[in-house]
Amino acid sequence: MAQSNLADAKNAKNDEFYTQYHDIEKEMNAYLEYNPNVFKDKTILCPCDDPEWSNFTKYFAQNFEKFKLKKLISTSFAFKSKGIKGKYKVTIFERKNPKFYKNKVEIKGKNFTLAKDKTGNNRIDINDLDYKYLEGDGDFRSEEVTKLRDEADIIITNPPFSLFREFLAWILEAKKQFLIIGNINAITYKDVFPLIKNNKVWLGPSITSGDREFEVPKEIVDMNKFTGKIREGKYFQRVVGVRWFTNLEHGRRHLPIPLMKEAEIIKFVTKKPFKKYDNYEAIEVSLVKNIPKDYKGIMGVPISFLDKYNPDQFKILGSDYNVKEGMLPKLINPKWKGKMDRGYIDNQRIYTRIFIKHKI
Repeated sequence: MAQSNLADAKNAKNDEFYTQYHDIEKEMNAYLEYNPNVFKDKTILCPCDDPEWSNFTKYFAQNFEKFKLKKLISTSFAFKSKGIKGKYKVTIFERKNPKFYKNKVEIKGKNFTLAKDKTGNNRIDINDLDYKYLEGDGDFRSEEVTKLRDEADIIITNPPFSLFREFLAWILEAKKQFLIIGNINAITYKDVFPLIKNNKVWLGPSITSGDREFEVPKEIVDMNKFTGKIREGKYFQRVVGVRWFTNLEHGRRHLPIPLMKEAEIIKFVTKKPFKKYDNYEAIEVSLVKNIPKDYKGIMGVPISFLDKYNPDQFKILGSDYNVKEGMLPKLINPKWKGKMDRGYIDNQRIYTRIFIKHKI
């Protein structure tokens, strides 16, 4: 199947990509395995989701009692504010709700809250969601959604791709725990990489191949450009460059990467010594599995290193961007007269690299 890139969605301001239930379940299981009480007595906010469509809302509503949640809050962004052409399709859930107003459905955001047994069946589940309209259009930057953020303990969602940086900053401003989906290239952003370097943000465990299939609303599909698949009347697009970003602990980030000695890698794998950069005082290691476990110096590794990064095993010194900005002066080869924007080997520019050293 042809694939799409998150950058394409960002440039087109097309942020309507719905995460599939099984992808959410797989990711959440990793945190539950590490800490079975990770969600206990917590208020979870899922902003930027249409609650009646969102698999995030469905997942946590269906597991409300199992996880012993305190409250689930899910908000949506108004249809008219999304810039989608066409008419809003009212769901059966909305039509049956006594709080449904036809004149509000396209211009107001919605808020679904789950906190107590409303049906009287002695359990709390998706049938107990309380439905109401927001005063505004549901933009996460609004005062009313920001208040919901402040009430929450954990924020979990697939935010607008075009607003990833702003959304992450909005979360961190309130010092909340979170789990969100974004582009792997966000690692290289000036305002994101320091968070990763200082172990304030890391990658989730369930996506390392870098692509996932998302459901796309039929209303926004341009069939002249659509490269995905249609199943049972639903449209699915596989998107590359996807990762979970989080500050929730999971077990994988404490697993050491199994490595060989430098001599073994040269003898059995590369058949040649590691090359040093023309401009940096470090060796180039293009594959994570080829990081030599006995090398004492600085190594340049691809950003995919963070899929397996163990902060107990390695120290992140910085990135090529940090060298360019003069923050890693000792990494500069004094004999080099060219650019510092990226690493160069035999005068050939290398893709973005992270600089690391062994801790032990």
